[in-house]
Amino acid sequence: MTGDGIDLFHPDRDPGRAAGRYAPSPTGRLHLGNLRTALLAWRSARERGAPFLLRIEDVDSGRSREEWVEVQLEELRQIGIDWDGEPVRQSARHELYREALAKLEGEDLLYECFCTRAEIREAASAPHGELPEGAYPGTCRDLTEAEREERRADGRPPALRVRAAGARVGFEDHVCGRVEKTLDDFVVRRNDGDFAYNLAVTVDDAEQRVGEVVRGADLLDTTPRQLWLYDRLGIDAPDRFSHVPLMLGEDGERLAKRHGAITLEERIEAGQSAEQIRRELLDSDLLLP
Repeated sequence: MTGDGIDLFHPDRDPGRAAGRYAPSPTGRLHLGNLRTALLAWRSARERGAPFLLRIEDVDSGRSREEWVEVQLEELRQIGIDWDGEPVRQSARHELYREALAKLEGEDLLYECFCTRAEIREAASAPHGELPEGAYPGTCRDLTEAEREERRADGRPPALRVRAAGARVGFEDHVCGRVEKTLDDFVVRRNDGDFAYNLAVTVDDAEQRVGEVVRGADLLDTTPRQLWLYDRLGIDAPDRFSHVPLMLGEDGERLAKRHGAITLEERIEAGQSAEQIRRELLDSDLLLP
């Protein structure tokens, strides 16, 4: 990083050795689906002879808890995952995120959004052209300075949204195939001051020279937003995305506490060894192409 702004270009990056990564949020124990994703990301990086990095995604200050960090790291160790270097923490990287916001602001790509959650739900329920159902239609995009001052005087803390202008972004996912999405004006800094996931993960993956992102299919829709940010920030996007299917319970629903023993600790207490659990997770039919 330089004093002139974010410096995240890596033109010498070898796609074959660009880092893989796993990035848990310290909000509780990792369930089996989390562990399977971590194993798939780790195995793919190691098979390529690439570095494998851990990043603690604690940018959400309201939900992240320090006591879960070492618990999660120990769970990863127990199933045989190792990593290169010390895990980095998003909570220590705010300067990078501020510089990214400054760059977007310099391109006139940000605006303050004063909408409450109820107002956003109401606005998102109305039809608005080509944007997908539930998308934010830009209610605060063209407020005058007087209107913004009025909302500030009411004590409404603003979030920051990007002017995506209904951009259409597509990419080829190595598990899910072709994905295309029309973007709404999404949040990059929340109204509580925390940096939003899409901004933080974009900056982090570029700065850490991540070449392959393996994560759950529940995050598939976030990738076009991140690709838009890579482009607007002028930084390197990963070479490859693989969004893996979520682990489901016997009822076909997303794995949850109601499905019984879903954490490593619970499975070990039920009599399985960590090695048995590791083999079970890696012996699934899911292999990254």
